[in-house]
Amino acid sequence: MDNSKNKNSGKVFAVQFTSWQESVTAVLKASGLADHLIAGQQILIKPNLVEPLDPPITTPVEIISALIDYLRTVSPDFKIIIGEGCGSLSNDTWQVFKILGYIDLADEKKVTLVDLNKAPLIKKQDHRCRRWPEMYLPQIAYDSFLLSVPVLKAHSLAGVTLTLKNMMGLAPPAHYQQGGHWKKASFHQGIQEAIFDLNQYRTPDFTLLDATIGMQQAHLWGPHCDPPANRIAAGFDPVAIDAYGCSLLGRDWQKIGHLRMAHDVLGMADPLTLVDV
Repeated sequence: MDNSKNKNSGKVFAVQFTSWQESVTAVLKASGLADHLIAGQQILIKPNLVEPLDPPITTPVEIISALIDYLRTVSPDFKIIIGEGCGSLSNDTWQVFKILGYIDLADEKKVTLVDLNKAPLIKKQDHRCRRWPEMYLPQIAYDSFLLSVPVLKAHSLAGVTLTLKNMMGLAPPAHYQQGGHWKKASFHQGIQEAIFDLNQYRTPDFTLLDATIGMQQAHLWGPHCDPPANRIAAGFDPVAIDAYGCSLLGRDWQKIGHLRMAHDVLGMADPLTLVDV
């Protein structure tokens, strides 16, 4: 998918964080998300729940709750699903959902939870992809409007983990663990090419980025951003969102391999249009 030339390419909407409800609603309204949704359609919300660890390592339930509330104002008929495939070898996705409050959230908001690690798969092939010339991915990712909700984090191997890397939660361990110590361990080999190729098969249709705090050095450990970024960002262009996230982390997007490859293919990192809400 080449979205580098559409009217939303290179555009990021961002708001100063005041409260989940107020800030999420403001940035989603400004982004024009509602104009791209169809009443009754299925929406797959993909948070980052890699391990059963508290935010800002993982996506807080509060931002998902505010997102669901906003979607319901657009149309009460959406079929809303929260889907994740955790990377933890010692926990399954349902344990992570429970520990981080997602089961309670799903009960409260009357939405469905799906373990993407065990969802029905479809086989895809793409001759452009050198790292993954074929991939097995959840069918639900293709049947839904895919709304990614990552958190602002550096990553010890990938450089950053934002919305493009958040798509690794789609990868089923049955095909991508390969005996490793992590459920998606095969991605560690050639990780930049692996992330880029995965996103050639499926990029998010829209991203809501939790940049209220941020992880400055790594994705599972280390210091928070100091001062916290205190922002929530949104947009249709995943490459632009990730380039913006890099700027908040003080990273050069051109030094992040998967972003450099994705620029002008899956979206636009530069020039970046930042719309302050």
